[in-house]
Amino acid sequence: MGKLDGKVALVTGSGRGIGQAIALKLASEGARLVVNDLDADPAHETVELLRKAGAEAVACVGSVTAPDFAERYIGTAIKAFGNIDIIVNNAGYTWDDVIQRMTDEQWYAILDCHMTAPFRILRAAYPHLKAQYQADQDAGREVFRKIVNVSSVSALNGNAGQINYSSAKSGVIGMTRAMSREWGRLKVNVNAVAFGLIHTRMTDADAKAGATVKIEGRDIRVGINPELIKTHAQRCPLGRGGTPEEAAGAVYLFCLPESNYITGQIVAVAGGPQ
Repeated sequence: MGKLDGKVALVTGSGRGIGQAIALKLASEGARLVVNDLDADPAHETVELLRKAGAEAVACVGSVTAPDFAERYIGTAIKAFGNIDIIVNNAGYTWDDVIQRMTDEQWYAILDCHMTAPFRILRAAYPHLKAQYQADQDAGREVFRKIVNVSSVSALNGNAGQINYSSAKSGVIGMTRAMSREWGRLKVNVNAVAFGLIHTRMTDADAKAGATVKIEGRDIRVGINPELIKTHAQRCPLGRGGTPEEAAGAVYLFCLPESNYITGQIVAVAGGPQ
């Protein structure tokens, strides 16, 4: 028996990196997954990994910023599994620059991905969460459901060159605290993790200078200067950046029954104080 047996979990951006690690972790404890990625191939690869591990999984491919995405994503979960237990708003990326060079396009792209998309997903989920709560009440049972939003230490401390990202991730914290107050009555715990440096393709110190990935038709620079990685390791109490699996473990903690009396909280996952 897994801790999450039979639970239905939706994880955005779960075709790669941290999102994929979250999906695999939740599935290892019995959850059924709705996988999402911007691109079809990574989404279906994660679904295949999950199925090979014995989990039930379906894919919902597409950009979380598309106006129709939230309804389609929630609809996929309901059609495939009939209910919703866990939503992890993980999808995201950075598009950095100092304020005098940052365009409106950069500003709104990051806010749309990190704030508007989770807002729409939670709004679309509400009727189903309310109906499930009412069914639980009628049956005389108490069931807690979980929302885990992904923020960043850039929201807690700010980061030069990331006014868009720092602002968006700060908004995620406000969203988390507001929704914890709105949905407590529905037995929905709403918490957030604030990631520090987690080693993924987006933060790869070995990426070639000028390396990019294609996100929604844009070439987005990836990689972090190796000297900055070294400086981070010197400052970090645990002496290194984290792995996607460690990041997933923090999300998992907020999905457990043991976290039923924890809501509206933000936990930094950064190897120590920053």
